[in-house]
Amino acid sequence: MPNENLQDRAKGAILGAFIGDALALGPHWYYNLDELRRDYGDWIDGYTDPRPERYHAGMKAGQLSQAGFILNLMIRSLIKCNGYDKTDFCQRMDETLFPLLDGTPVCGPGKYTSQSIREVWRQRIQQNLSWEQTGSHADTTEAIERTLAIAVRYALQPGLLASAITENTLLTQSDETVVSMTVAYGAVLSLLVQGHTLDTELSNKLLKLVKNGKLPFHVVTRDNLQNPRPGDPDPPRAGRFASPDALLTPSYMAAAAADPDIHIEPAWKVSMVYGMPCAIYHQLPAAYYLAARFNNNFESAVLHAVNGGGQNQARAILTGALAGAQTGLSNIPWRFIHELEQSTILVKLATDLAVAIE
Repeated sequence: MPNENLQDRAKGAILGAFIGDALALGPHWYYNLDELRRDYGDWIDGYTDPRPERYHAGMKAGQLSQAGFILNLMIRSLIKCNGYDKTDFCQRMDETLFPLLDGTPVCGPGKYTSQSIREVWRQRIQQNLSWEQTGSHADTTEAIERTLAIAVRYALQPGLLASAITENTLLTQSDETVVSMTVAYGAVLSLLVQGHTLDTELSNKLLKLVKNGKLPFHVVTRDNLQNPRPGDPDPPRAGRFASPDALLTPSYMAAAAADPDIHIEPAWKVSMVYGMPCAIYHQLPAAYYLAARFNNNFESAVLHAVNGGGQNQARAILTGALAGAQTGLSNIPWRFIHELEQSTILVKLATDLAVAIE
């Protein structure tokens, strides 16, 4: 059984993701920040009802979106199977989620279904394709939003983490760059669960795992990104992502957060720096920045993610998991847990997953 501190961080990562999801339910997808402030005031500091005629209309403050629903399915599968089992997870999607969908955006749990999930629904239900044939070129973060639970479960086993996250991501998204960035996020989260901080040294720790063959990224440089020496062989590429750049992003963002000459004030404006849209290359830099800047303050990290507008739900889920892994569940303000719908059940799921880490 993992030690209590590791369990606390693992639980913090899971609850952090659920909290981020629910906090953004009301103010989701406001690309006009004047409209966001008009509807929700100058600072959103808790759960809110979605407005009529907007995304998630009819849902209530503290409830989860469909991302939270799928994350719940993933955690239950990981607990039941004592690890990632593709067959079990896919069966849960087929039997629990897909009957609630109709292929249109405004439907299903959370009253909205994301692009990659709609595409897989069509492939499975309308085209009767096998799970070996699903996936699309969606460049979004839906895979991260569920595989973050895999990263927590395999926080001490980077090889299993990478293979399981890769396999699960390919169910919905086939672009190798998206897959590599998804695996990289999982690797980052695993180190935070172990007790590391999202700082300027984290990427070097990730690169050491690459050098040791524990993470499947291709890299030519030597330690500390030094150039190869004459006569050094080209490292093998089979089964490896094209480059390690997705592992370098977190520490660059941490450096930006710590640099006194770089000012993003207030911090929610990071969404304007890296972009408000849904694509993974907009979302990850902002989430890494906020989690590094507020590495010991869950509330600040997740609320700045929400108040940045745009695709703030994905940003808040990703930031919430990273921040929660650093602070641990014990340092997440109680109000965020208490006001989260079915929080007792969600804490139990997070606890059971944390205990299973080996």
